[in-house]
Amino acid sequence: MATIDDFQKLDIRVGKIISAEIHEKARKPMYKLKIDFGEEIGLKNAVAGITEFYKAEDLVGKTVVAIVNLEPKTIAGFTSECMTLGALEGDKFALLTPDKEVKLGSKIY
Repeated sequence: MATIDDFQKLDIRVGKIISAEIHEKARKPMYKLKIDFGEEIGLKNAVAGITEFYKAEDLVGKTVVAIVNLEPKTIAGFTSECMTLGALEGDKFALLTPDKEVKLGSKIY
């Protein structure tokens, strides 16, 4: 079981995807994303293995929820600095998004 202290270590924020392209060097199909988290955090890169669920052009402009304080990980020469969150059920996947417009960088509690 995770404790509340474990949860509070995660910095989960709202961001907007400003670019999405296929990560051609990756072994598995995935996107390279650039996400804007507002003035405090700025831009961060992410990889997302969601090519079977979303077209790159449909991701651009999408507001997402992401963990922004994970240790960076380099995947096939591209460094991912955050992780977008989503829900998977069988062959369906949905990125988590706020149900109302909020400022980029807003903290998730």
